[in-house]
Amino acid sequence: MNKKIILNSLIFLSFIALSFAYFVEFVLGHEPCNLCKIERVPYIGSIVIISFLIFTNMWEKILLSIILLLFVFGAVTSVYHVGIEQGVFSESLLCELGLNTNIQNPDDLLKSLEKTPISCKDVTFKIFGLSLATFNAFLSIVISYILLRLIAKNE
Repeated sequence: MNKKIILNSLIFLSFIALSFAYFVEFVLGHEPCNLCKIERVPYIGSIVIISFLIFTNMWEKILLSIILLLFVFGAVTSVYHVGIEQGVFSESLLCELGLNTNIQNPDDLLKSLEKTPISCKDVTFKIFGLSLATFNAFLSIVISYILLRLIAKNE
């Protein structure tokens, strides 16, 4: 398959994945946990890096390797998240952090302390009985494999 088609497809797929995640969050009202937010990073990174790569055509192998590392990180994070949801792993400190950086006065601090963070083990949205973390794990593994093949083909 043509490299340009693969990269354009990856941008499109990343855009669709992010759009769906934000749709579930803002339109359907399912607040994401901290791991869910972290799992969005590879998609955002791939849109930015591939856009740069398409327009400049510089440092192709390095940039593709960075995107590959982002999706491997995303796959590991998603598999870990699924493990937490299934009870294989216990929640880490990251799941319990309720970071609010918009504290400007004591009242904001009190409101921040009263709000409990979303648990990483609670699945609030499913498709066909599978959590979004499960879909993300599968998608990240497939994208990692495609990127690995693309990088190996360029050598």
